[in-house]
Amino acid sequence: MSDNGSTDATEPQNGSSTARVRSPRVGNKVTVVLGAQWGDEGKGKVVDLLAQDADMVCRCQGGNNAGHTVVVDSVEYDFHLLPSGIINPKVTAFIGNGVVIHLPGLFEEAEKNVRKGKGLEGWEDRLIISDRAHIVFDFHQAVDGVQEQERQQQAGKNLGTTKKGIGPVYSTKAARSGLRICDLLSDFQQFSQRHKNLALQYKSMYPSLEIDTDGELEKLKTYVERIKPMVRDGVFFMYEALHGSPKKILVEGANAALLDIDFGTYPFVTSSNCTVGGVCTGLGMPPQNVGEVYGVVKAYTTRVGIGAFPSEQNNEIGELLQTRGKEVGVTTGRKRRCGWLDLVLVKYAHMINGFTAERGNPCVPRCAPLD
Repeated sequence: MSDNGSTDATEPQNGSSTARVRSPRVGNKVTVVLGAQWGDEGKGKVVDLLAQDADMVCRCQGGNNAGHTVVVDSVEYDFHLLPSGIINPKVTAFIGNGVVIHLPGLFEEAEKNVRKGKGLEGWEDRLIISDRAHIVFDFHQAVDGVQEQERQQQAGKNLGTTKKGIGPVYSTKAARSGLRICDLLSDFQQFSQRHKNLALQYKSMYPSLEIDTDGELEKLKTYVERIKPMVRDGVFFMYEALHGSPKKILVEGANAALLDIDFGTYPFVTSSNCTVGGVCTGLGMPPQNVGEVYGVVKAYTTRVGIGAFPSEQNNEIGELLQTRGKEVGVTTGRKRRCGWLDLVLVKYAHMINGFTAERGNPCVPRCAPLD
């Protein structure tokens, strides 16, 4: 092992010159907090505990469909898009490329929490946003609502989305017609034309859709100067964080394993990978830098919206769990469905994520590694 932490491998000498292969230093490891059920397990509380001595807290996927509640000095802060670890004034918060951002929602959320207490003072100086993050537009949210209405009319049931436009914006990302933060900051005239083209596409699909293109563009233009100091090349930013001075880096997962687009109870899932693989793709970092992976589990199970729920108690027991646990969605305000702890489900989540860490917590039951 060399002095800088890299490894030198030397081939056997057979008369030829010696070949030396140097592998790069792994660098700082990131600690990951993930939900192991259908979300609402108490990830925000665990992140708040771990963020007390963290240098950096990251979001890697999802958007303002997430909901994390943190209580500090009897003040309750609600986070949807901002990493909840930003409540620590010493933390740098990073929103990665895998996150989709509704800019009005971002600033509204921050300002609302600033009014509640001192926890978010100076947040704009401590927030970094990846230039590759896609933007959620108001018409994405309108489309989300129209699509839910059509599902209800056609199939008799909808997906139960938060109507925050998350599914539609990930769809435009996959269709390569989406717009990113870097597009907004580079050439606003070109950005405006692409925005109008995208709006026309949606208008052709949903004729009843009302889109105020000029109004939204005018609003987005006001955010350009405000977010410009926060935006970085996300890949380079993460590389420097991983390979610079020693840092404690925390990744805050949104949603949970059974809501993952690939591994969840499809089609009643979210639109991103909220399992451990989403950390690498959503932040632009190699898997060798993934350290401890915390799986957060409640002592019972909850779910917002429709979809499979084998251990659900649709009776007085479920009502007791809902009332006693104050099980109401942070984002939607809907009552959560409640049921018994499902260990088969938790083991499945462990098979995908490989949970390696556990933590005792008076608020959130710990999830130990499962054999």
